[in-house]
Amino acid sequence: MKAVSLIFCASLLGISFVTKAEQFNVLLFTKTAGWHHKSINGAVQAIEQLGDRHHFVVDWQEDATLINDDNLKKYHVVMFLLTSGDVLNPEQQSALKRFVQSGKGFVGIHSAADTEKDWPWFNRLVGHVFTIHPQIQTAQLNVISREFPGLAYFPDAQLWTDEWYEFGPARVNGLNYILSVDENSYDYHAQWADNIAKGMGEFHPIAWYHHFDGGRAFYTALGHKPITYQNNAFLQHIYGGIYWAATGEGISLTK
Repeated sequence: MKAVSLIFCASLLGISFVTKAEQFNVLLFTKTAGWHHKSINGAVQAIEQLGDRHHFVVDWQEDATLINDDNLKKYHVVMFLLTSGDVLNPEQQSALKRFVQSGKGFVGIHSAADTEKDWPWFNRLVGHVFTIHPQIQTAQLNVISREFPGLAYFPDAQLWTDEWYEFGPARVNGLNYILSVDENSYDYHAQWADNIAKGMGEFHPIAWYHHFDGGRAFYTALGHKPITYQNNAFLQHIYGGIYWAATGEGISLTK
């Protein structure tokens, strides 16, 4: 009876015992039709922990049939984490396009740039398309803009070990670049049959964001090695992208 009385009194006073809902929902998509990264499971666990830490829902899926209009209504962001190859059929492609056009967000991590390479709209959403990479090695990673959230733990320049993607030219105007790698600090040479690395020259972008087709998109090429997902600075970099893609907020906090 005391418990009932407490609930009744609380309702009269406008007090709720219900936990406040999470601030936004993320569909975490990891389907691969090409290279399958060993880091996927650890990466998923790290993103789920980010969700716990920052109070947002993470729904991990590899089933592309869930990329449909009805299911996507409950999400604020679709995140392609270490995806590869052609993972969506035409109907699923159309659903993702409508999702972004409705004002929602997209986040791509590492091999998201090696996904749906024959779909021009997706190439523009991501911003650049992956072409080739050399062997994993240490290089100088530079912060080129601090107006984007999530870079507080990154120094202006640091040594970073990763799989340094070389990209083709930008597929869309208006990309806002936040990280780059110094090609003079590592050996970019590689050859896969007729695919030969040429390097990107003085400016080699690694992470960027932009408004696109009514929505928001963030991409980072970092994140090949499993241990990277235990690095707090890297996870905050990812969260900055998720937060901005979900809300459109955060940039003013660092100005």
